[in-house]
Amino acid sequence: MPEQNRALEEIAVRLCHTLAEYELCVELEQATWGEDVVVPSTIFVVAQHTGGQIIGAFDGAKMVGFTLALPGVRDGQPFLHSHMTAVAAAYRDRGVGRRLKLFQRYEALKRGIHLVEWTFDPLEIKNAYFNLVRLGAVARRYIQNCYGFTESPLHAGLPTDRLVAEWWLDSDRVKNILADNPPALAGPMARVSLPANIGEIRASDREEGARHQARARDQFQKFFRAGCAATGLETPGPTADYILEPIASLAGLKLPAFDED
Repeated sequence: MPEQNRALEEIAVRLCHTLAEYELCVELEQATWGEDVVVPSTIFVVAQHTGGQIIGAFDGAKMVGFTLALPGVRDGQPFLHSHMTAVAAAYRDRGVGRRLKLFQRYEALKRGIHLVEWTFDPLEIKNAYFNLVRLGAVARRYIQNCYGFTESPLHAGLPTDRLVAEWWLDSDRVKNILADNPPALAGPMARVSLPANIGEIRASDREEGARHQARARDQFQKFFRAGCAATGLETPGPTADYILEPIASLAGLKLPAFDED
């Protein structure tokens, strides 16, 4: 068995229940995003007592990743809003994030919850690929400057624009993607293109990063108004291209109507 697989098997993923565990989550938040966006341990307590989730990944006694989700209701149906997922730097690219999300799906379905949502930065290409291609989430909503301006170096002084991922846990689309059997594109499709190195650009040149962000924002909003959803991401050379398909013809997924009001 490869060394990476052995190491991953030794990591335990489970629900967290204690204040001490919530404080470990806060420490990992600080290491990941800095002080400016930290959610205090009291919110983890609230999440537990109101039907949310706190899931931890542990290498022995050491927390190496966590997910915090808050409960929500829309049109009389419960869902989870997955507000934060973090993995310690030394454990990234080792499958820990995927295991956290798969456990989140398992635990939610066990409780009769069929939808998990979260926001993600469209300029974070690697994260977008994970959400759309690896997990099978789709996005049809764009929130401009969702969290306001922050001092976090990860945000590079730009507006915190976010796409909203919808992960329909027991849809045929998600089941097939998790089984490495992705559906064919419905077509006709549209693309929103960003430089493949947009992360480097925004870190070194905020104005250039802001121009790419504004152009992508306009395109996403235009295609969403036209009834499309972002369903994938491709990296053909120097660009990273979001793939958008008509909502009405998505394979393995029938999305309910969503009213922004």
